[in-house]
Amino acid sequence: MEPFRSVRGGGVRASLAAAEASLLRSLAGQIMALVEPEEAGVLADPADTELATLEAMVHGPGAEQPPDDPVLARLLPDGYRDDPESAGEFRKYTEPALRSVKYQAARELMDTLPEEGGRIQLTKDQALSWLKALNDVRLALGVRLGVTEEFEEQWSRLKPDDPQWTSFEVYAWLGAVQESLVQAMH
Repeated sequence: MEPFRSVRGGGVRASLAAAEASLLRSLAGQIMALVEPEEAGVLADPADTELATLEAMVHGPGAEQPPDDPVLARLLPDGYRDDPESAGEFRKYTEPALRSVKYQAARELMDTLPEEGGRIQLTKDQALSWLKALNDVRLALGVRLGVTEEFEEQWSRLKPDDPQWTSFEVYAWLGAVQESLVQAMH
């Protein structure tokens, strides 16, 4: 991967190999599948997140319980950790909009990512969507791998033939992509 660089007039650019683009496409697609709202389908426009919140208020109880899937629980965290009743009430009104925002960020990444890799040029808003989507992908992968603050140590204990070794390598690569994008945006 050619790291992200700033472009004159705002925005960023980079270049990805075909395999890197394919990997990002697969991972972002998995996030989209995880967070896609179950009842009404996905909202077409990020501005519709307000509508999702209003619909939750009008139609009553929504998703008041935290998800059973640990990845979804990480992507859609409780608003109140020590108060399950308040957390449920908060979730009921915010989860549809949060799902939509996360879905739209991953969709933006997919829409701006060339299928065969190559040069990418993103506006500032598109780059922000990429950051959100990359963060969600890293959170999801980190939960599945059981990544802790001692990530480097966890990874160093694995042998290259361990099935998790490649996943740890992908996790580290995603961190480098994310860091490159953050630096290019400043």
